[in-house]
Amino acid sequence: MDLDNKKDQESRSLFDFLSQKAYTPPSWASLLNPIPSHIFSLGHLPTPIHKWNLPNLPTNTEVYLKRDDLSGMQLSGNKVRKLEFLMADAVAQGADCIITIGGIQSNHCRATAVAAKYLNLDCYLILRASKVVVDKDPGLTGNLLVERLVGANVQLISKEEYAQIGSVNLTNDLKEKLVKEGRKPYVIPVGGSNSLGTWGYIEAIREIEQQVQATTGRIKFDDIVVACGSGGTIAGLSLGSWLGTLKAKVHAFAVCDDPDYFYNFVQDLIDGLKAGVDSHDIVNIQNAKGLGYAINTSEELKFVKEIATTTGVVLDPVYSGKAAYGMMKDMAENPKNWEGRKVLFIHTGGLLGLFDKVDQMSSLVENWGRMEVQESVPRKDGIGKMF
Repeated sequence: MDLDNKKDQESRSLFDFLSQKAYTPPSWASLLNPIPSHIFSLGHLPTPIHKWNLPNLPTNTEVYLKRDDLSGMQLSGNKVRKLEFLMADAVAQGADCIITIGGIQSNHCRATAVAAKYLNLDCYLILRASKVVVDKDPGLTGNLLVERLVGANVQLISKEEYAQIGSVNLTNDLKEKLVKEGRKPYVIPVGGSNSLGTWGYIEAIREIEQQVQATTGRIKFDDIVVACGSGGTIAGLSLGSWLGTLKAKVHAFAVCDDPDYFYNFVQDLIDGLKAGVDSHDIVNIQNAKGLGYAINTSEELKFVKEIATTTGVVLDPVYSGKAAYGMMKDMAENPKNWEGRKVLFIHTGGLLGLFDKVDQMSSLVENWGRMEVQESVPRKDGIGKMF
């Protein structure tokens, strides 16, 4: 390739962000049906992979980190990959607004709100909150700050009502109201996890394959480990790894519900793509919810702190923190199952969720104090520029 052509390709790639493109699936996924026709470029991809120097690993076990927390700032995390397909479908259907639903600190809802505004669409968020705060201003902590800054319409529902009505009925109710007002809403399910959203992590497997190929045989992953919160990410990873050349064993650590629920849910997603495979054959799902969704034990938060201190990697407490905690616990209890294996851990993002845990974590981060300056250090007013 001559220099001018190379520069031309590089300049075009600079303007790919927020562009809509025709989608061609990996060759090994070409028999899935339906295949999306278009994709919106929303993520900063490919995300890097690097060695993760975790302490106390089994003998000859190596862990690498796929940094999907670096897929962007406002849209960071695994939800962006799903939204690339879901937003393209919304635009194709002529939608003028997006409806989605999740917990009060939902990373998916924040990413959806930002993506909608990027594409000049209004966004309506139904957020699940405790009955103590459901009638109050929800505040500006973490994801809520970004959602409200970008102008999302936030509607709160109590956990009790949510449990009785369900996410599908709640989003459909809001959709009916908006249709009566003359709007054209597009509903995205919890976590963006439907068969269309599953393509986000089918495509991620192609990305990982290309990164592995670039190592010219030095790296071959035996296992993929990831958190599971709504099911779409593990459906795409498992199906892609099974269909493609990676052939890595996928381990999912469920941070809500239970493994049986997710085996059934993933089965529905892959059946929706006519994949012809049993979910039990392509993914191993373990329970890692602990005290419950978005509720952490002191041990889990201490683990998040220790991993940050020892490796520089900040895990979110709701998803990747629990998954990494579960992985390390399993490695300690069953080291023979992991010895000598190369493991790829998918960091799915969620940094803003940490801001909701500051009260619980304050006792873990007391490494501060007033600086003591020796008397011998010269002092003169105005010498230090204050900007």
